Amino acid sequence: MTAPFRICFVCTGNICRSPMAESVFRARLAEAGFDGLVEVDSAGTGGWHEGDGADPRTVAVLRAGGYEHAHTARQFHASWFDRLDLVIALDSGHLRELRRLAPTAQDAAKVRLLRSYGTGPATGAMADSGSGPVPAPASSPASDPDLSDDLDVPDPYYGGFEGFEECLEMVETASEGLLTAVLAALPARTVVTARTPEHDDRRAAREPHQPQEKESA
Repeated sequence: MTAPFRICFVCTGNICRSPMAESVFRARLAEAGFDGLVEVDSAGTGGWHEGDGADPRTVAVLRAGGYEHAHTARQFHASWFDRLDLVIALDSGHLRELRRLAPTAQDAAKVRLLRSYGTGPATGAMADSGSGPVPAPASSPASDPDLSDDLDVPDPYYGGFEGFEECLEMVETASEGLLTAVLAALPARTVVTARTPEHDDRRAAREPHQPQEKESA
């Protein structure tokens, strides 16, 4: 039996952005029929909120979008690189910190920025991570696209509810390209055994997320 492809989403405290990305991407996998082939979790670069649930505003936007969610915050550890195929950073600061934390160059190559996947299929070669292929980012400027602040999912923690809605929209958009890249990286012999999207009605059952209208003063 082929080992699952393992992905970990990472933000600062693991209570806002990364649990949001975890829930969205897990739903995308289930809709596509590949939830049995890919394992998804999340963590934070720091341990300030370890053991806590997700921020109530994250929970609220996920519920509004129809996403299932259960979460306990935890801190990312360097020892995890060995079992992970892909580590998805939510902003460029996380990406730099995770790459510094990586024990080897192969492990550092597993770290990617979520929004580098955009909305289209990933292009370029697959990097061999040692434990499995790691999809290349969707775009490839002359400089490393993963180091661009323009691709950050901004931290909504100190702002209002609207910031959490904006984060969810960014996560949903990037998750489409990430899904394409991850499915391309799965061994062909496992792909043919997966449930096909045509026979799954879960995607149709959930309406796309719509930002809530502001109440008038």
